[in-house]
Amino acid sequence: MRQKVLVVGASENPLRYSNKAIIKLKENNHIVLAFGNKLGQVQGVKISNKFPDFDVDTVTIYLNQLNQKEYYNQIFQCNPSRIIFNPGAENNQLYMLAQKNNIRVLNACTLVMLSIGNF
Repeated sequence: MRQKVLVVGASENPLRYSNKAIIKLKENNHIVLAFGNKLGQVQGVKISNKFPDFDVDTVTIYLNQLNQKEYYNQIFQCNPSRIIFNPGAENNQLYMLAQKNNIRVLNACTLVMLSIGNF
């Protein structure tokens, strides 16, 4: 199923997992949006320093928990049905807030999920 996926913590650096996730999400025909602190582009996906002003299906997070705090409201304003905390991005506070807002939450790896067909 094709989804709108927002990658939070996106980077142009090809060594970063957020960069690899953007590429793999595109390869799997998802609509990919990217948020990062530096503007840029990864294979045609523009990295914005603003959150989208429309709903997304999934938010996949690559920021550590300290760097997530300032974005809680923006994440919820995207009205995701699911949030994925990739390794190193686990955040119990945001996890609990998301669950209270009926958002499915996973501590998982987007790249692994895509590779096994479980995204």
